[in-house]
Amino acid sequence: MRETRHDTMRTTRWACGLAGLLAFSALTIAAPEQARESSTVYSFDDRPTGYDGRHPDWFKQSFLDLDEDLREALRNGKSGLIVYFGQAHCAYCKAIMEDTFAKSDLVEYLVRHFDIVGLSIHDIRELTTPDGDSLTVRDYSIREDAQFTPTLAFFGKDRQKALTLRGFYPAYEVRAALEYVADAHYQTMSFRDYLAQASPQLLFEDEALIPDPFFMQPPFSLDRSVFPASQPLAVIFEQPKCHACDVLHSEPLQDAVVRERLAGFDVVQLNVWDDETPVLTPDGQRLTPRQWAKDLDLFYTPTLIFFDVQGQEIFRIDSVVQFFRLAGVLRYVAEKAYQENPVFQHWKFAQNKAEQEVFSRRPSKATP
Repeated sequence: MRETRHDTMRTTRWACGLAGLLAFSALTIAAPEQARESSTVYSFDDRPTGYDGRHPDWFKQSFLDLDEDLREALRNGKSGLIVYFGQAHCAYCKAIMEDTFAKSDLVEYLVRHFDIVGLSIHDIRELTTPDGDSLTVRDYSIREDAQFTPTLAFFGKDRQKALTLRGFYPAYEVRAALEYVADAHYQTMSFRDYLAQASPQLLFEDEALIPDPFFMQPPFSLDRSVFPASQPLAVIFEQPKCHACDVLHSEPLQDAVVRERLAGFDVVQLNVWDDETPVLTPDGQRLTPRQWAKDLDLFYTPTLIFFDVQGQEIFRIDSVVQFFRLAGVLRYVAEKAYQENPVFQHWKFAQNKAEQEVFSRRPSKATP
């Protein structure tokens, strides 16, 4: 039987994906092993905790001169500096301390190649930034767009910012980020392209995603550049065989408060590997989901991106998310709180008590 063009493309993609997986240098962790390692870190109660915000003793004791901290790390033969933005009572910060930073091999690699400085996003002390500016820690967290805690900002051998991870990620992805910066891959490729070298998900681009009645059906005409829409837009980029996507659907998206707030959005679900379905994007471009995901530089699934009624991107969640954070983001976007509060975490800090009261009264699942 003659092989079709589509079959040829699938075979080529499979071969490229396999070659990339086999060549993925020191990170070489097979995808099933990644899934097993991280299967327990996507699902947890993300309401404020008793975590006191303390950092491990292997964090650098800094005098808040990040410029000197970076210079010292490089003088000592390290690959750069990591600035950690966190806060007390943050369930995601607790998770990175108890899961990611509890893995001895990851910590050994981190301290061998980097110094890491821990900051609280609410700290009003003055610091010196890696580029020599002077401002408060709080203002620096705003400048660095530390929308979620924890946020990790990586500064590399050329003293420039190489990568930022906003939110909590499974350990294998943090390992990839460490190697990406330590080996200076950021100088030649995006983190998305670096991860794609080991991504076997190309094998599953034809498999179905999990349906939900909230999702719009194709054709996807999302253009808002000429005429504004009646409500904001939420685009959820997913992929098949994605454990984090499964958890999103089975837990946060089934929460009654989340679904009530989501009703105020147009909601679209897209497969990041789909190279056939046409999408008219919010700014009027005609792209496939795969092309759009590449233009948006997405490297994590699921990623939720929120657009205003004029089609401007205003916010994205591209890390592990559970009920409390997702419900807060939906309210933050719907109420346009971002116009006066540019960092979600600062706004949410003032809203925690009210939000906890809402969640204490909510039914655990949406009513069918």
